[in-house]
Amino acid sequence: MFEHGVPFRLNDRVRRLVAPNPGMMTGPGTNTYLLGEDQVAVVDPGPAIPEHIEAILAAGAGRIRWIVCTHTHPDHSPAWQGVAAATGAEVIGAMPADDRFQDDTFSPTTLLSHDWVLSAPEFTLRALHTPGHVNNHYCFLLEDDGMLFAGDHIMNGSTVVIVPPGGDMKAYIASLRLLLDYPLRSIAPGHGDLIHTPREEVAGLVEHRLARERKVVAGLSSLGQADLNALVKVVYDDVDPARHEWAKLSLSAHLIKLAAEGRARGDAAADRWTWLG
Repeated sequence: MFEHGVPFRLNDRVRRLVAPNPGMMTGPGTNTYLLGEDQVAVVDPGPAIPEHIEAILAAGAGRIRWIVCTHTHPDHSPAWQGVAAATGAEVIGAMPADDRFQDDTFSPTTLLSHDWVLSAPEFTLRALHTPGHVNNHYCFLLEDDGMLFAGDHIMNGSTVVIVPPGGDMKAYIASLRLLLDYPLRSIAPGHGDLIHTPREEVAGLVEHRLARERKVVAGLSSLGQADLNALVKVVYDDVDPARHEWAKLSLSAHLIKLAAEGRARGDAAADRWTWLG
């Protein structure tokens, strides 16, 4: 099912290609989705790995018209250049966010806005602005099937890392709740398999983040004042310590949210946080 370079059909409109970039943060690899048959849209072309670009072009068979990017992290968008150069396809997305992990080559021909719609002969794709993982993140709803292409907003089998300053925990939770306003029937994540219980998944992710926030509050109020190294051991005591460096990024995002709400004092640069109650 996750064989690299081999298109896997999800339904009559959608095929999935998995990039050969498996890892701790990418799971089996980045999912690239191909929508349509006669006029094809590529959602998240993925990393600029030559064999993956070749697989996209082979699956598109000369019919690629659009390249659509959920966001501009290096495992999701860089292959846009190779695909666009070979096909002349329209490149659709938002400009790179101002943080440390961006594909700065990305140059869309069409800039996204919330509720922008691609009306193709075989499908209708609606853009939903979902900042949080990073501020230029969009999900795309395939309205014909209720399938949401979620990029890194939602993953199958793991939680999303929120990386300040581009990542914003308050925005992430709000963006999750936004999805409940739409008629979702499945979620096609940027990494991992199709999710068939979308509303339960979204509601569970919201509760997971709020539960983690409660642990941040409990840990900081208990310690009174702490840095990330001390807090991560308390707040993420259920996570493999090998992942604590990544966990500290999301922990920082939680703390920034609490500081903005007046419940804590400190900042990411100082890495010294005080509970205010």
